[in-house]
Amino acid sequence: MTTNNHKQHLYPTRIDMSAATRSQVVGLLNATLATTLDLKTQVKQAHWNVKGMDFYQLHLLFDEMATELEEYIDLVAERVTALGGLAVGTARTAAADSILPEFPFDILDGKEYVTALADRYAPYAQHLRVAIDKADELGDADTADLYTEISRTIDKRLWFLEAHLQGSATTATATAREKVAVK
Repeated sequence: MTTNNHKQHLYPTRIDMSAATRSQVVGLLNATLATTLDLKTQVKQAHWNVKGMDFYQLHLLFDEMATELEEYIDLVAERVTALGGLAVGTARTAAADSILPEFPFDILDGKEYVTALADRYAPYAQHLRVAIDKADELGDADTADLYTEISRTIDKRLWFLEAHLQGSATTATATAREKVAVK
């Protein structure tokens, strides 16, 4: 899990957590904020540029996914500030601090976009599960719960993406088996 390079200043709060714990949780949340912002922009990149027979369906799906991520960006940033931290959420910091690889710009086909997004949702989902455990270790059940909420939806979205890929692979495999069986 990455930690951003930004010096963390905590503002006074009456939340009953030590400053040391809040500082660690804020660092964790800001790492998530950066990655979530990056993922949202990559999903929008797919939304704007997808082509092919499944264009309309994928265009709508990707937009819905980006909208969900926007909600999570706000939840994470607000948790940072509730803990007395500074939410670090500019495009530049997101690009610098994200755990995700850059999105490929040389693809057009819907299946390639689905694959690229699945390749980004999987490490993001893993990041969230690690963050759940870390927040638990730090004794912050509320942040762990926030991560759990996000994790459930991200896992569901990863399933949706993979179902698109599995459907075509399963269909191709079944067709190949049928051809072999006919011979």
